[in-house]
Amino acid sequence: QVQLVESGGGVVQPGGSLRLSCTVSERTFGGTLVMSWFRQELGKEREFVAGSRWSGGSTRYADLAKGRFTFSKDRAKNTVYLQMSNLRVEDTAVYYCAAGYNLRQPELEDPDRFTSWGQGTRVTVSW
Repeated sequence: QVQLVESGGGVVQPGGSLRLSCTVSERTFGGTLVMSWFRQELGKEREFVAGSRWSGGSTRYADLAKGRFTFSKDRAKNTVYLQMSNLRVEDTAVYYCAAGYNLRQPELEDPDRFTSWGQGTRVTVSW
């Protein structure tokens, strides 16, 4: 299993922006790796935010993220990002990156399909 290290959370006012980073520990995981971002609020289930295959292809976004969040990757740095703009109070949560293998597009949204998880980074949107 790969190891994932996240960073970039913090406190921001509504309308602000943050960029989350998730660095993958290995360089030999190949083209079958897929990465997704999830988030979880206290007392609620983990929900999908965005995901994509490491090798390329389209990115899948949850409705909550469309038009505001952007998933990207830097293969040279073994890092995926989640750029979040126009943040809302309801975006407050712990955000997790996750890694899985050989997943089809719809499966990018299912947390049970992922085998490795980052430690989580807290995002608080508040006045």
